[in-house]
Amino acid sequence: MKINMSMVATGLFSLVVLATHAGITVAVGHNGNDEATPQFTFKNVPSPTASNAAVAAKFVIVDGQQDPNSGGIDRLHDGKLPVGEDQPEENFFFNAGTSGGRFQVDLDRIISIKRITSYSWHPGERGPQMYKLYASEGASEVFNAAPKRGTNPESCGWKLIAEVNTKSKDDHDNGGQYGVSISDPDGVIGSFRYLLFDIDATESSDNFGNTFFSEINVIDANAPAVAEIEPAQTTPPETFTFTTVDGKCRITLDTTAAPELKDWAKQKLAPVLAKWYPKIVAMLPSKGFTAPTHYTVIVKPMAGVAYTQGTTVKVSKKWIHDQINGEALGSLVHESVHVVQQFGKYGYGDRAPVWMVEGTADYVRWFKYEPQSHGADLVYLRKVGKDFRYDDSYRITANFLNWVTEKYDKNIVVELNAAMRQGKYDDDLWKKYTGKTVQELGEKWKKDTEARLAGNS
Repeated sequence: MKINMSMVATGLFSLVVLATHAGITVAVGHNGNDEATPQFTFKNVPSPTASNAAVAAKFVIVDGQQDPNSGGIDRLHDGKLPVGEDQPEENFFFNAGTSGGRFQVDLDRIISIKRITSYSWHPGERGPQMYKLYASEGASEVFNAAPKRGTNPESCGWKLIAEVNTKSKDDHDNGGQYGVSISDPDGVIGSFRYLLFDIDATESSDNFGNTFFSEINVIDANAPAVAEIEPAQTTPPETFTFTTVDGKCRITLDTTAAPELKDWAKQKLAPVLAKWYPKIVAMLPSKGFTAPTHYTVIVKPMAGVAYTQGTTVKVSKKWIHDQINGEALGSLVHESVHVVQQFGKYGYGDRAPVWMVEGTADYVRWFKYEPQSHGADLVYLRKVGKDFRYDDSYRITANFLNWVTEKYDKNIVVELNAAMRQGKYDDDLWKKYTGKTVQELGEKWKKDTEARLAGNS
């Protein structure tokens, strides 16, 4: 049996290929986080196309559960692509903490398949692809259209086409954009109606190893040639990308759902983020950590103000409208701090208390980016007029952090942020760095602040 393999940067990937047809070729394209673009352009793998047999096919989960943050199985054949590296709702992936699953593609009729391509994009371990691909005409008497895991598909009317593993051999630099193309240069892979993808998680050290699959194409050998080169829908006209002033990060602003804010985003928001993202990175370093080199801000109708998932920031269209001359810019500086923090691997809780996560972001915002706004200093606290605590989060905690920085340890924010990023935060760290417990510091800060508010110091 002859099997060909074609890869970008030979030797970087541990690609395993099995086949039931001589001459099957598996080509792997990889764009690192710095090279990935919404066009999914690779050196040796075709870009996704909106004209292919998968568009009209039926995709069904055979085994496993869709992650609730996933955009759904139909994202795999809607002809649309994510514009950023961490957009859960624009991809399909199996539930967090599971080992993957299986999904079936019904092409509705038997066709001669020339090529099958799968695309994925994520800045970390959810970028690589690991799966077995099976195909069937569906005519066998023993054919089982939906074999669960534990059932060998080859025992019930399926043929194994290829097994793919695009993880790097040294298990580093797995993030980025992947394209996997399966074909037979001598003609067609075969004539089939059904495809079965048996997906494996890329790692099990945490709950976040299920690949973000962006699109799957199936090319009919008898379809017009244009189907292979017609581009899929990629960057919307209201989306644009720019580079930070230090040249180290690309930021994408997506106002597709709020086109009237495109000019504001380009003229007002972009210059602020281009200047301040590198400053935030410099403010919050830690050993061995490299801040994300691309993130996306999406303005859309939604409840609340804004939130960050990994390297995707979502902000309320209404909030921007209401605060366009007020807090709009500052709120997105706050969210950019979350992009730099990158606590997602360990989650929130004891290792990264929410009050510290949000307090740190507001500390950077109110005491570094816009101290002139008096959004967290005594001017603000005088307006609050309540019995505040150091762990009240956001602006209150920001004030506490600024006080500790000035009175005890000028690096306390850096040190505690690094500990949270590494999953090593503990309340005992306050005593290590300041000589006092966080509760003791909280009491001293409160008394000092109340005295200053009363005008006694």
